[in-house]
Amino acid sequence: MSGTVYLMVSGAISAFRVPEIVAALCTRYERVLTVQTPNSMRVVSPLELARVRGNAVVSGYFDPQILPRPTPGPVLFAPCSFNSLNQLAAGSAENLALAITAEMIGFGQRVVVGLSVNEPLFAHPIVRRSIETLRSWGVRVVEPQDTGRGLMLAPIDALIAALIAEM
Repeated sequence: MSGTVYLMVSGAISAFRVPEIVAALCTRYERVLTVQTPNSMRVVSPLELARVRGNAVVSGYFDPQILPRPTPGPVLFAPCSFNSLNQLAAGSAENLALAITAEMIGFGQRVVVGLSVNEPLFAHPIVRRSIETLRSWGVRVVEPQDTGRGLMLAPIDALIAALIAEM
């Protein structure tokens, strides 16, 4: 694949896997723009992500990578926490990751959400409603998978496959 892909990262505990996700995206896209929610920076360092060749970490609304406005392109929001999922489904643009994702939904771009929540949060009634809302907008939601140790973010291959699958 070519072009630019956006990787949005929330503060879910599985954010430690983001360097692997970035590396996988960099093998398929010319440019990866990674945008972190404020909480994700508590789990994975922007400096660690900036070290991955082919990846650019977008640090704010005035970052030259996205000025004058983000260019339309596919989005992988992974991991997507309980909070980010529900904010996205509510149309919130509270932070840069949510704002760019909302714009890409508005542009009609491919958006894939890799949900990362534990069992009690996945069972919460708002999660099902948020997933249904996002799917009705054309967003692909990859639900967490039970790995034998509880629910976890889906494997990276599954996330990438959802991103590059035909619409």
